[in-house]
Amino acid sequence: MQHFNLLGLSCCCLLLGLVTAQAQAGDAESTSGAVPTLQTVVVSAGRVEEEKKQVTASVSVIDRETIKQSSALTLGELLSEQGLAVREYPGALSSVQIRGFRTETHGNDLKGHVLILLDGRRAGTGNVAKIFTKNVERIEIVRGPASVQYGSAAMGGVINVITRQGQGRISPAVEGSLGSWDSREGTVELGGQVSQFDFSGAYTYAEQGDYDTGDGKQYRNTGFDDRNNVSLNAGWTLSPDHRLGLIFTGYDMNGAGSPSYFSQNDLDNYVDSSNQSLDLIYDGASRSGLFSWKARYFNGKDQDRWVDPTESNPDGWDDGIDSDRNTDFQGAQGQLTANLSHVRVTAGFDWADYEVNASWTPEQTEYENPAGFILAKTTLFDDRLVLTGGVRTDQYTVRVTEPAGDSASDRHVSPRFGLAYSLTDHLRLRANYGQAFVMPEADQLAADYTVWGRRYVGNPELSPETGNTYETGVDLYWRSLYAGLTLFTTDFADKIEPVVLQDGSNSWDNLGDATISGIEGELTVDIGDYFDWNFALRPYTRFTYLFRYEDDETGQDLLYTPDWNGSFGLTLSGWNGLSANLNFAYSGVQTVTDYESGYPYQEVELDRSLVADLSVRKRLPITDNLGGLTLMASIRNLFDEDYAYVKGYPMPGRSFYLGLRYQY
Repeated sequence: MQHFNLLGLSCCCLLLGLVTAQAQAGDAESTSGAVPTLQTVVVSAGRVEEEKKQVTASVSVIDRETIKQSSALTLGELLSEQGLAVREYPGALSSVQIRGFRTETHGNDLKGHVLILLDGRRAGTGNVAKIFTKNVERIEIVRGPASVQYGSAAMGGVINVITRQGQGRISPAVEGSLGSWDSREGTVELGGQVSQFDFSGAYTYAEQGDYDTGDGKQYRNTGFDDRNNVSLNAGWTLSPDHRLGLIFTGYDMNGAGSPSYFSQNDLDNYVDSSNQSLDLIYDGASRSGLFSWKARYFNGKDQDRWVDPTESNPDGWDDGIDSDRNTDFQGAQGQLTANLSHVRVTAGFDWADYEVNASWTPEQTEYENPAGFILAKTTLFDDRLVLTGGVRTDQYTVRVTEPAGDSASDRHVSPRFGLAYSLTDHLRLRANYGQAFVMPEADQLAADYTVWGRRYVGNPELSPETGNTYETGVDLYWRSLYAGLTLFTTDFADKIEPVVLQDGSNSWDNLGDATISGIEGELTVDIGDYFDWNFALRPYTRFTYLFRYEDDETGQDLLYTPDWNGSFGLTLSGWNGLSANLNFAYSGVQTVTDYESGYPYQEVELDRSLVADLSVRKRLPITDNLGGLTLMASIRNLFDEDYAYVKGYPMPGRSFYLGLRYQY
């Protein structure tokens, strides 16, 4: 019954917001004639900058103030606070779920079902523990299919992490923190603008020891030796309409504990992992603003190495195996946008090239994925009606090169249509249809090898996995208030499953279908805005409830899919230099496989959890000439909840952190 109570509470909050805002709107308009505006900018929904009210998709934006206010240490933890489902393991491994679909955490993000972007291009990883947040301007979450814009893997949605651009005077900053489990973290930042040159950069070093679970037991080998993150965004403005940019992002984790299940605590397994990339970007526009364009080239490397010494393996675990997976990726993007009177058209191409090397078979695979797309938007009836549409064609070629195998090619066309209609200046309706796809693995299409006496043969007739999504929604805007509800359903088809052929060979075929339906909502409002306070007080809630997530053939619920995910809380900012955030993150019941039970493995329920985090920042009185000093404190898992996002891998208990930041 608890999840129904949460549904009722969230819906009541949303309805209360709608009613209150309409009443406030009527009063305000009768006295001042104020017209609401929402200047939150998004770039990932249509690949060009536009106001959120002009986007027909379901979009959320995590702004810089929210990121600074959060006690989260990684992107995965931040997304969990934002009400998304996260599967988090020790060993710096996290995936995120949107509408029942997840990121791919190992190597090849072409095979994921949710896509992570860095500044509008593939991040080269689906492991959200590898994404740096210190030099981030905002994070855009586009829910629903986005294959038209970004190709394979954007089935459940897209998460676009956008780095900061320097502006204003040069401003250095340093901060450091100490906390539970012998954690230490230090950051150096530098940003600003000198004439036509702008830059914003940050470097962070961190280390952490083993943690205790919520019931007070030490979970050994859960810390890490060191973690290094670096982010740099630099640019040269040739003229007001032309900018050359360079973005470098680096992540390096050493000695991250990989402890296995709590019941079989392995003391010496560890993981070394890294991800780095470099982008070269040119943004331009005609002087009249009629045309704008973007060109980009990027390359990078994603690496993971798992070390499994045998000395301390639990009983029955005698075959320690070291393994690694490295992905070299590169790509290019180009697009041209025509901004006509009431029509905007964007056409362009994407190219991605991946080479994956692994210590298991197949040891080397290659992926090449050129694509072309066209996106269009028109506004009618004094901009009250917004129509969007687009189509994309992806050509992909895959090869198994070690051991020697075959190559295979295929093509997929993805359409998308959407509309939004503003009933008033504050209330709008929207509807969308979109198709997304996930391309097959190289060995699924082109394998021809034998491992441990078993022959594997690719199936060149495989179709990509597809999802057709239909959604309707309502949004309400009034001053600082936003409230929205979206009802969605996805027909997932052609899931690729392993099969055994008549001659005993192993292969793959399109066998699985599923249906995922649900409702998602969001409410946020600054109470201080309505009472003319000189500080902000913002209650908020976000949730996703899946009322259907089942295999079409068996009728069984999908594994590793919680029925509920959500967050709610209260943020205070700007009150005599004090800001604070109290956040509650809820994860509902999900059915999982219990690998600790022994073969044949049983399916069990992973219990729900409600985890509270508190963070406080206080700016200390120092003169402007000397800069600013901020005291930071946070408590994660405030009520010492004993919980896990993955069965057998309990999360840390109550954790305390204290830090100091100086910015000139």
